[in-house]
Amino acid sequence: MTSKIKISVISPVYRAENIISELVLRVKKAVEVISEEYEIVLVEDCGPDSSWEAIKLECEKDTRVRGIKLSRNFGQHYAINCGLEHAKGEWVVVMDCDLQDQPEEIPHLFNKTKDGYKIVQAQRFERQDGFFKRMTSKLFYRALSYLTGVKHDASIANFGIYHRDVIKAILSMKESIKYFPTMVKWVGYKTTTIEVLHAERLEGKSSYSLKRLLNLALDIILAYSDKPIRLVVKMGLVLSMTSFLFALIYLIRAVVGDFSVGGYASLIISIWFFSGIIISILGVIGLYVGKTFESVKQRPIFIVGEKINVE
Repeated sequence: MTSKIKISVISPVYRAENIISELVLRVKKAVEVISEEYEIVLVEDCGPDSSWEAIKLECEKDTRVRGIKLSRNFGQHYAINCGLEHAKGEWVVVMDCDLQDQPEEIPHLFNKTKDGYKIVQAQRFERQDGFFKRMTSKLFYRALSYLTGVKHDASIANFGIYHRDVIKAILSMKESIKYFPTMVKWVGYKTTTIEVLHAERLEGKSSYSLKRLLNLALDIILAYSDKPIRLVVKMGLVLSMTSFLFALIYLIRAVVGDFSVGGYASLIISIWFFSGIIISILGVIGLYVGKTFESVKQRPIFIVGEKINVE
């Protein structure tokens, strides 16, 4: 490790203009317990408010605060990836900007690394979110766990501390769809969790609506799993076996003379049903082909518009 920076704190920023100053102040107090050699990397994801102006003010006060503004809104996990590429610390903390992830927990996370862990994740044992947010989150993670074949815990998100080796491994993953928790699980390394207090949101509400969660889940599933295709194959086999049984039944009825011509309604229903199945199968395959097409373009996953205090 050539850098002298002991710890980097990365926070993707979106609609947080009134929180930035408190975020920076509390992060500074927390990491100074660990080391004076630190940096705070704030990646502004081109939100509709004045978050970038607030970041610039903090950067002017202290050069250890780094500001990065993306050219447009790319999404939270792409902003995190941008921060990872610019972070120089031996240990890297990733946390949200809304202060529901409390900076005061950072020393506790760091202390746990002394037991030999390269990944220490924060587990929120009492989430301070509304009922709808908690329910949609649970449904999201359950569906994600089932369709990706990897267990995802709704109480664990991005907040945690990660060794430089982990960050290098994550940055070596070149897929175009980024989802930080899944990438952390994939790279391995010795991992543990500690329980942390989860704070209430200071202002505003989460930008993750049910629609955005569903779109995110679809992207993750297509990027990290082939289980939907496997399910489609299984469904096709079940339908084939069912149709074979019906054919056998009708053959037996025809042999014994108990055969009657079916009605128009049953014929139309069968056509519509199997046509829908075929279209669904083609749609699933088309989604994978589309994501492959996006990947082969090799476009950058984010574009930096401005930098402050960043080499």
